[in-house]
Amino acid sequence: MYKHILFATELDETKSYIEDKVEKLQQLTQAKLSIIHVVEPMANIYYSGMYGVVPNLDASYSVSATKVFQDRAKEGLQPLIKRLNISEQNLHIPVGQTSEEILAFAEQHNVDLIITGSHGVHGLRLLLGSTANALLHGAKCDVLAIRFDE
Repeated sequence: MYKHILFATELDETKSYIEDKVEKLQQLTQAKLSIIHVVEPMANIYYSGMYGVVPNLDASYSVSATKVFQDRAKEGLQPLIKRLNISEQNLHIPVGQTSEEILAFAEQHNVDLIITGSHGVHGLRLLLGSTANALLHGAKCDVLAIRFDE
């Protein structure tokens, strides 16, 4: 069965439904459980009304804002790591493109199952694809996409 499960989570209201299934599967398999939440980097440009695209003149702002997002994610995930009884060293909050970071972690740490949520894809997400879709097509291990009906 599975030896290392990676739970790729978002910080949203649907995650408790997914967390229940992650918890039960981990208990069933007795696998090591890691949690990953990826913080997307701040863009180096911003939109400013009638001026269109304006370069971000202060790159240090982008770095410090990203650090704030990482800190908030870590704080927001504390109840989950307590609930699942895992150590903080198994909580990972990298900065980067979400699916790329999850796939890289899975490969580097011998993950044999990635669990993620799957929402109905519509609008621009249908055109651009989704994280769950990228994981399903890019992972070298099993992927369990837990569907949440809205």
